[in-house]
Amino acid sequence: MTPTMSPRLFSQKEVAQHCTKDSCWILLGTRVYDVTKFLRLHLGGEALILSRSGKDVSRFMDGPPHRHSENAWRWIEQYYIGDMDRNRAAETETLRKRRKTSENAEEKEQPSVTSHSRVDPETDLVDWQKPLAWQVGHLGEKYDAWVHQPVDRPLRFFQSSLMEAITKSTWYMVPLVWMPLVLYLSWYCYTSLAEEKTRIFLTSEYSVVVHQYSFPLLLLLGMFMWTFFEYCIHRFVFHMRPPANNYYLITLHFLLHGQHHKSPFDGSRLVFPPGLASPIVGGVYLFFTVTFPEGVSLCLFVGGLCGYVVYDLIHYYLHYGSPQKGSYMYRLKAYHVKHHFVHQRAGFGITTSLWDHPFNTVIPEEPSEQETQHSPPSSWFHFLFCLQ
Repeated sequence: MTPTMSPRLFSQKEVAQHCTKDSCWILLGTRVYDVTKFLRLHLGGEALILSRSGKDVSRFMDGPPHRHSENAWRWIEQYYIGDMDRNRAAETETLRKRRKTSENAEEKEQPSVTSHSRVDPETDLVDWQKPLAWQVGHLGEKYDAWVHQPVDRPLRFFQSSLMEAITKSTWYMVPLVWMPLVLYLSWYCYTSLAEEKTRIFLTSEYSVVVHQYSFPLLLLLGMFMWTFFEYCIHRFVFHMRPPANNYYLITLHFLLHGQHHKSPFDGSRLVFPPGLASPIVGGVYLFFTVTFPEGVSLCLFVGGLCGYVVYDLIHYYLHYGSPQKGSYMYRLKAYHVKHHFVHQRAGFGITTSLWDHPFNTVIPEEPSEQETQHSPPSSWFHFLFCLQ
């Protein structure tokens, strides 16, 4: 709804009728929101929102147990459709006062909120009707704040349909392309080690044979090493701070990762397209070949490639999956959601929070929030074992 349109008025009875998965409305004071398409994305699950459909959820947004961030308030404004009719709602005055009190408190606690806090397409800093790739670089010092104000809409980068298609991929393309290579290289490594010609030289005269039975251990070690690559790439490349006066670095940052923070639920860009991921895979392969002995390096690379596939699939699930509350994946999803909506400069681990600890980038917990009393397990091998 644009600012030029008068808000539609709804009776309390009309709002109460929208309480199903096909049509779910909620209230913030007297403001009405249609959150139907957000149900499956909500961290607490769709049942939690459905149980509060047709009701004022202001106190749940403000907490306790969980006080929603400024980005969460901005996000929900995208679903605003109108207001309660003050002449037909019996409790209108109470709701109005509650909303006014909430707004006053928000103004005192967050004086830095700008007029763009609702990310209205009509007043945003870019023209959403045109490709974004050539616009974002002109945002300059405003880019960092803009890119971390998420919106629920698909993004278009280029005018060319071919270039646009290259930047998109469905989740199943990742295992479809890379897992056959993982399986082939796994067989090749195992049979090569079975020839007992692969040796690790401890000195110029003394060496040990790498047997084929060590392949599973090398595979797991390569997967573990991938988690370190994952952390470093996410933190130091994807979350670099481009200089405000550098048009090209801002554009590059947006295409690499900024677009994901701007539209975190764009399903076509939640995993790396195989073509664009190839340089990263090639770089990891070169690292292993120059760092480790011949034969061993390939085994570690296979583990790293398998770790990459697991990483991409887990990342997609953290955005679109509905894990059971209290499970490992639920805690991991809560951790990642906080990275997107609250702590963009922390929580760089996707499949594990292990490397956030030594690098001091762990997302702080909320003591009053029961579901996050325990941080995600320090290794996603726990998740793999739970599948057995």
